[in-house]
Amino acid sequence: MVDRENTCKACEGTGMLADDEGWQYRCSVCGGDGSYSEQPTRIMEVDEMNRLLD
Repeated sequence: MVDRENTCKACEGTGMLADDEGWQYRCSVCGGDGSYSEQPTRIMEVDEMNRLLD
């Protein structure tokens, strides 16, 4: 039985997300494990055009 309360809602528990072209990447919400936990939110840096800085 799947625990819906702790399942990551962004990736639906798969640990992977896909963009509009079908490229898959690790879920940034759950870190790729598919479960949701009360971790502090990581603030990401962006430039003036709101692009993520790596």
